[in-house]
Amino acid sequence: MHEDELQVFIDGAVNYFTTVTDTAAEVGSPYLVDTPKKLEFTGIIGISGRKKGLVYFTAPRPMLSRLLAFMGEADMNNDNLADMVGEVANTLSGNARKEFGKDFMISVPVVVSGDNENIKVPKGVKSYAIPISWRNHCAFVVISIE
Repeated sequence: MHEDELQVFIDGAVNYFTTVTDTAAEVGSPYLVDTPKKLEFTGIIGISGRKKGLVYFTAPRPMLSRLLAFMGEADMNNDNLADMVGEVANTLSGNARKEFGKDFMISVPVVVSGDNENIKVPKGVKSYAIPISWRNHCAFVVISIE
């Protein structure tokens, strides 16, 4: 991944939080990770076509609960939290698809919660973590695309 390609995901994260909550997220510098980060809820998007790999958004329960509240949802059950993390992952990947073109194909989100499942990133492909801070919560967008 090139720096300008990572910037697409950074811009997407900033735009998402600003649009949904009227509060910009602070996005840290991307860095390489050997073991991908995973928090309480993770929305994974498979990438195929010209590029292959995955993108995922991983966040803690309190952050997702606040996002749901901004969207007018009062029920903070696990299904709604899972839907929220999947929506964020899908939105970020969908915005990247607009930038990268029709050959950047994305799957529907797969959502995992807790630490009981491993996320398999493509072998030999660098994984970048992008920290996202919003209202004292920290999440990550992880990009592993060749």
